This record gives sequence, structure tokens and C-alpha cells, in this order.
Amino acid sequence: MSDKIFLSSPHMSDEGYEQQYVQEAFETNWIAPLGANVNGFEKELAEKVGSKAAAALSSGTAAIHLALKAAGIGEGDIVFCPTLTFSATANPIIYQNAVPVFIDSDYETWNMSPKALEAAFEKYPEVKAVIVVHLYGLSADMDKIMEICKRHNVPVIEDAAESLGTYYKGKHTGTFGDYGIFSFNGNKIITTSGGGMLVSDNEERIAKVRFWATQSRDQARHYQHSELGFNYRMSNVVAGIGRGQLKVLDLRVTKKKYIYEFYKRELGGLDGVEFMPSNEWDEPNYWLSSMTLNGVVRPIDVMKALEMENIESRPVWKPMHMQPFFEKYDFVGEGVSEKLFQNGVCLPSDTKMTDEDLERVCEIIKELWLR
Repeated sequence: MSDKIFLSSPHMSDEGYEQQYVQEAFETNWIAPLGANVNGFEKELAEKVGSKAAAALSSGTAAIHLALKAAGIGEGDIVFCPTLTFSATANPIIYQNAVPVFIDSDYETWNMSPKALEAAFEKYPEVKAVIVVHLYGLSADMDKIMEICKRHNVPVIEDAAESLGTYYKGKHTGTFGDYGIFSFNGNKIITTSGGGMLVSDNEERIAKVRFWATQSRDQARHYQHSELGFNYRMSNVVAGIGRGQLKVLDLRVTKKKYIYEFYKRELGGLDGVEFMPSNEWDEPNYWLSSMTLNGVVRPIDVMKALEMENIESRPVWKPMHMQPFFEKYDFVGEGVSEKLFQNGVCLPSDTKMTDEDLERVCEIIKELWLR
């Protein structure tokens, strides 16, 4: 059997930057969730994306959770959330005992539909926050979404877990809303094996997040806690890996774009195939190359054919309002997200893929149209 080709696998850079920072952490014995790497990673990531402050946390999910807490979301509060996303976007709403309302996608971006968002505000004028996702590295239409949310005076949290390195009209995603979150999980464009970051221009709120994330320990000689705390801080070792990975982010984006363009060139002419959208205002990081199939060949055919050759691919995210846990919550939209789920497939997109790997994937897929 041939070596497995992954959708997007954890990997280190070829430059070895991580080793330097991690070695320094061991040499100074700063292994715990504080130290020079944590401070450095926060500063460097904030500078990279153009935010005033950042808090390095144990996961992107933790970042969303504390963003909701920082925004004042509590029991019974309604939070709008895209339905076409991973459950990690929606779960923290439940952590805060709040109520998610799921918003449909549009075909132009695959992300939150401004039209559906407007309809949701009409139905739920009491909403307390909006979470926006930049799916697969594609930017949502932030001008329209931010205009709607500002008109209703509602805070915005950007889930940019999949879109580090993506720009909307020349500005990094994750920096339009009140809070932005990034993930460094093993499959992301840069990885610390696990970890996340919360960014904001509100430096006071970020300082509060750091406090909550370290068990809300008061500044006292003894152990004293006046607020509920969380064990959410990133370790100094993990942060060292992140600092090294950040140095090769732009190279990763370049390779991801190459992979996407390769697939689009080779497969875009097949009957019924459409690739994820591109817009003149969007510069994606192309985290996952995804396409929809609207002909005789179905996504399951592609996934099974690749699986037979030990190659990983996956469906597009199953919408949250279709999930057993979340189906009791309201959904606003016209079913676009369901169609994207039914027709979509994510192709292998790991940055270690060679031209030979890409050609092999494409030939397997093309064979399906010759049967």
C-alpha cells in the first residue's frame, strides 16, 4: 500500500525555527503556561495580523469561550452563529448557558449570508452577539456583516480558526470584529499541535482574558480566587513551536494556493464540478481546497475512490442545525448550507504534497467520469 496522503496533516517547518525557541524554554526551565515564548508569540501574532493585543490559550475553542465571556454573554442570551461550521464554533455558546441561533450560508462566500443575518435580527432583535466564521480560509463578506451588526449595536466575534493568513480587502480576517480567534490545532495552516489565540484592540479585555485563563488567581501572596477561572493558558513550549511556525506562514499560504490552483486547473472542467468561490475582495489562505459536485458523480464516489488508494478526503462540514445535539435550536435561512454539505468534498491539501501526489489524486478523480 502506498503512503497515505492526508487532508491537512501536522507538520513542522523545513527551517527548524521551532527547535530554537523550544530549546530555550527547556534551558530556562520555563515549561509552564507562562514565559518568554508565550509573551513573544502573543506579541508576534498580534503584530502579524494587526491587532493591539493577544492572549495565547490552550485551544481555539477556549478562545471563543473567553471571547463570549468577555463580550458579556451569559445565561439565556441569544448568539447568532453560522450553521456551516465545525461544532467548536457553537459549543462555547452552550458553555455560557446561552442560546445559539444558526444562520445560513450564501453561495458567494460559503459563509454567513448577510440576507439571512438581516432576517435573524428581525426575528431576534434581542440578540447579544454574532459569531462569524471564515470557512476553509474563505473570508465572509465582512463589510456587509459588520454594517448590519453595528446598526444593531451587537458585538462581533470572528472565528478565524481556519483563516490565519487570509485577507479581506487587504486586512487580516479576525481583526474586523470586537474579538478574533485563531487555532493552531494539528491540522491548521500553522500548528503548535494544539493551541489558540484571542486577539482584540481592547487591551483591557485581553488582560482580563489572561486572568480568567490562569484560574482567575488574584494578586495575593496566598492562593486567592474572587472569580471563576479556567485552565486555558498556552504552555511556553507550545508557544515556542508557534513562534517558529509563524515565520513560515506566508510560505504555507503560497503552497496552499498552488494546490488549489492545481486542482482547479485539472478538475474544474469536469461536468458538474465547481470549486469554492473566489471574490475580488478576498485573498484566501486556501486552507482546504474544496469543490461541489452537481452531476452524476457524487462526493461519496470521490471519497471512496481516494480512500481505496489510502488518500484522505472529507465531506464539507455538516451544518449545525442538522446535528443531533443542536437540532433543537432555531435556524434562519433557505437551505444553502444543506446543499453545500450534500454536494461538497474537501480534497487533500497538505503542504507537503508534491506535484506527483497532486497528479495522482487528480487522475483517480478523473477516472470517475470515464466509467
